[in-house]
Amino acid sequence: MPNPSRLRAAALTATAAALSALLAGCGGGSQEDDEDLSGQKLHWKNCPAPSEAEGGGAAPSPLPDGDEWQCATMKAPLDWDDPEGDTIGLALIRAEADGAADRRIGSLVFNFGGPGGSGVTTLPAFGQDYAKLRTRYDLVSFDPRGVGRSDPVECLDDKQLDTYFQQDATPDDRAERTEFVDNTEEFNAACEKHSKKILPHVRTTDAARDMDLMRQVLGDEKLHYFGISYGTELGGVYAHLFPRHVGRAVFDAVVDPTQTAEQGSLGQAKGFQLALDNFAEDCVSKVEDCPVGDTAEDVEARIARLLKDLDRKPIPGVFPRELTETAATGGIAQALYSKDFWEYLTEGLEQAYDGDGRVLMVLSDALNGRNEDGEYSNITAANVAINCADDKPRYDPAYVEDKLPEFRDASPLFGDYLAWSMLSCTDWPVAGAADHPDVHAPGAAPILVIGNTGDPATPYEGAGRMVDALGKGVGVELTYKGQGHGAYDSKNRCVQDAVHGYLLDGKVPAAKTVCS
Repeated sequence: MPNPSRLRAAALTATAAALSALLAGCGGGSQEDDEDLSGQKLHWKNCPAPSEAEGGGAAPSPLPDGDEWQCATMKAPLDWDDPEGDTIGLALIRAEADGAADRRIGSLVFNFGGPGGSGVTTLPAFGQDYAKLRTRYDLVSFDPRGVGRSDPVECLDDKQLDTYFQQDATPDDRAERTEFVDNTEEFNAACEKHSKKILPHVRTTDAARDMDLMRQVLGDEKLHYFGISYGTELGGVYAHLFPRHVGRAVFDAVVDPTQTAEQGSLGQAKGFQLALDNFAEDCVSKVEDCPVGDTAEDVEARIARLLKDLDRKPIPGVFPRELTETAATGGIAQALYSKDFWEYLTEGLEQAYDGDGRVLMVLSDALNGRNEDGEYSNITAANVAINCADDKPRYDPAYVEDKLPEFRDASPLFGDYLAWSMLSCTDWPVAGAADHPDVHAPGAAPILVIGNTGDPATPYEGAGRMVDALGKGVGVELTYKGQGHGAYDSKNRCVQDAVHGYLLDGKVPAAKTVCS
């Protein structure tokens, strides 16, 4: 079961391919004593195929103009408190600017969220969506420390993860609770066994310092940045640490920086419930009959009954695995990230009612980072490691049980799922840093902060709180009245014009702009 913050972001490209097919039938080293890491030279070359930790698959296809994606490894201190000690290698990817050289602004660095998502694989998957930004920027992303090729956190192997994700993550009695707690402890112990050296050094503050080193190595006076989901938290921490180095920056799908892990989980319960309500209303409002319910209330009641039935008796999923209650809940959550995937959710529910759990399981696999070959990326391991290194609170089973009524009020469907996820860090071997991140950034350049009113994973209210926390004159809020996780990738013209106007031309939109 992923940590609740795992639900902040998900790359859906591979999911689409897998569902379409179904429905159709960097190593480390030691730093030399006299080496200045800010002066290192990056050796760019054509990108290899992604590693298993990055999600596997083929090397990125050439860009539309025939240029190749280029990859390099940047050295950074393993421990930023000991900058002359051991180093780690951070994997980078770029597409060089294709516009006139005299109009090039610099590099635009992306973080797509997670935490734990591989930027090296995500940027080329969505690269065409950012083609206009490439006219004035080199598009750059990276695998943060602990992720993908950047000294990845390793915990359970693929076979063990299959078993782990089949567990009952919403225990109903003492025996199920004991089993769930034992499985969490075993997962955390495996992380410590295989990744003890990196675990203390994957905090968001470490990644922010890496980004400032990256800025210097890329030759930029300022960091121009596009952060999505958890990437907004990372961007906020960067702005706090290096306010004078902030260039043109956009935060989309904004994490609320004022919340504890518990408050964030409860907010997500409300956010995913809102998205489910919107899905149900949309389904029954169509001209043709909604195949999964006659009314919005009926749609949600049938889903609730399905999950109860799966808790008692799973159905066949992707052979040889079965679709459990937990897997179905995760699959439903994954589909709610994008309105483009609501049709798959409808199809998956319709099939599950007939005893076929394949579509919902493919969606669940995408949430957990499992590809069609049965290999897992390290997104779950990295996600837990980063969140547990960041988040100070530690919760026990008795505390979760006391909170269950509040979570169930927030969401009858997702409440238990997200409440029990709070145990992810209970026995983590590294202490958490703080109750919530510090993003106060007086003196930073304006940051465009975009909130989506229908966002399930980073609820809309977080955008306003990010603006307030950044401080007066820094955050500029824009509201998108839409559905899904994030706003720019909705291709809404108003949103994209605002982003392009700022990143390309330096035009800050009016505060409180509303796009619909």
